[in-house]
Amino acid sequence: MTINQHVEEFHGLPVTDFRTALEKGELPAAAATAWRVGLDFDDEEGFATVWEKFLTAVDLSQVTALVLGRWFEDEPQPLSQALPLILGAADRLPALRALFLCDITFEECEISWIQMSDITPVFRTFPLLEELVVRGSSEDYEDQERYHLDPVEHAHLKSLRLEAGGLPAVIVRAVGASTFPALEKLELWLGVDNYGGDWTLQDLAPFFSGTALPALTHLGLQNSVEQDRIAAEIAHAPVVPRLTGLSLSMGALTDEGAAALLEGQPLTHLKTLDLHHHYLTAGMQQRLKDALPGVAVDLSGAEDPGDNWRYVAISE
Repeated sequence: MTINQHVEEFHGLPVTDFRTALEKGELPAAAATAWRVGLDFDDEEGFATVWEKFLTAVDLSQVTALVLGRWFEDEPQPLSQALPLILGAADRLPALRALFLCDITFEECEISWIQMSDITPVFRTFPLLEELVVRGSSEDYEDQERYHLDPVEHAHLKSLRLEAGGLPAVIVRAVGASTFPALEKLELWLGVDNYGGDWTLQDLAPFFSGTALPALTHLGLQNSVEQDRIAAEIAHAPVVPRLTGLSLSMGALTDEGAAALLEGQPLTHLKTLDLHHHYLTAGMQQRLKDALPGVAVDLSGAEDPGDNWRYVAISE
């Protein structure tokens, strides 16, 4: 997955940019689309004004999916500048089941500059939410708010994806300590330490066991320079036999990690194995294909396996 363009589909619905549709006088039925609300470059209107227009123009009772775009005009501002407005409208959004925070391309703002804040209230304010995507993090600068999450319990969440060039340990640990009985799909873009990814392999232990995620069928532990070590853990992880989808993509996976996968527990039950953006030799790629003939193995985005400087797909 790339972040060089805005999402065109979310929660099974086409995405409609609210401002564009409003200017054209072509607002679709509220339930027929995922609504993207955000600012353009050099916007004369602030996000609060655009949000209020959205609340007025659209039948909120029918909105099922919402995509937040840029809420800042120039320099990046923390999510706390916009999130309270969304949370404050929760009682007017009874049908909301999917939320994307934040659909911002790298041309608009590098992912490491997208400043998160405390996202705990999202889970508590929208107890019927089924899908949540969060893009961004926060580098360790004194003048920035911290990306934060308390362990939560959420009965209805089915899909959670946290996208970052560096996912803080506090976030990884909180997800691991949370209770998500309905969660079927979990994807973590772990990232690198230079951009806030101070997690450790031990922090990933709850995902390897899967004990607190009884409904999980797709696991993504991605975008890491430690992809070989993660693969070695996956090779004997208790969660694997019940997965239909596994993603170890976007990172620095080499033949060592791929060999661990092949020498570990069977993976032939998987429907998909996503390894795109990797450092595998042609021989190892063929071994994977031969060993997993019934699995859709994504080996696209091959990097030079002889390169000593191995980078993840998304960092800054």
